[in-house]
Amino acid sequence: MRNEQIFIQPLSDTSIIITFGNEIDEKIHLQVQSLSKYLEQNPFKGFVEYVSAFTSVTVFYDPLEVLEGSNNEHSPYQIVHQTITSALGKLQTEVGHSSRTIDIPVCYGGEFGEDLEVVADHNNLTTDQVIELHSSGDYLVYMIGFAPGFPYLGGMSKSIATPRRSNPRTSIPKGSVGIAGEQTGVYSLDTPGGWQIIGKTPLDLFRPEDDTPSLLQPGDRVQFKPITEAEYHKYKEKIT
Repeated sequence: MRNEQIFIQPLSDTSIIITFGNEIDEKIHLQVQSLSKYLEQNPFKGFVEYVSAFTSVTVFYDPLEVLEGSNNEHSPYQIVHQTITSALGKLQTEVGHSSRTIDIPVCYGGEFGEDLEVVADHNNLTTDQVIELHSSGDYLVYMIGFAPGFPYLGGMSKSIATPRRSNPRTSIPKGSVGIAGEQTGVYSLDTPGGWQIIGKTPLDLFRPEDDTPSLLQPGDRVQFKPITEAEYHKYKEKIT
């Protein structure tokens, strides 16, 4: 992988950050995913973990383990820097990655989406048009963050972009589907938040009892499927 916009910098005495650019787009996302998967399959001596974000990967390492067996006079950071640089040269993002498509049923509006009309009014649309635009999108999971299992999704129509609430709510129920600016996401836990809530899914996005607790993973595709309130409750009955 050769890209003049890739920057490798120390973040702390035990971490290094690799930045692939400053824009949120799928090409940079593929680079982030390629390095992440490479580190999973080829952890170096002293590797602790990585954290991927929209445009970067942060790698945490144990300096003492990095130095063990090393015959050179370089610092742990320099050794990890060389390791990462070598890894970047081996990556091939043009091959692409296989991804899953996850359907997420959503009951829009009413008690499940009290900000649906706010989004509609802000964009001079009807609530039905907002639902149509939101549910017709092909969304990419760029990263999981904020709370365990919370997906940051790209691909939402700018026609329904709406600023965050000026006064965040102290508690938003898990499963709530929200909009913040040009992003959309799903609350995986009951948490405070300022996103505009337009609907709710009966699915649990965070399942701590599972081997893979997060239903969604970076690189997955998401499609929202409108359902009625009756269908919502039927889903909940099946799940429980």
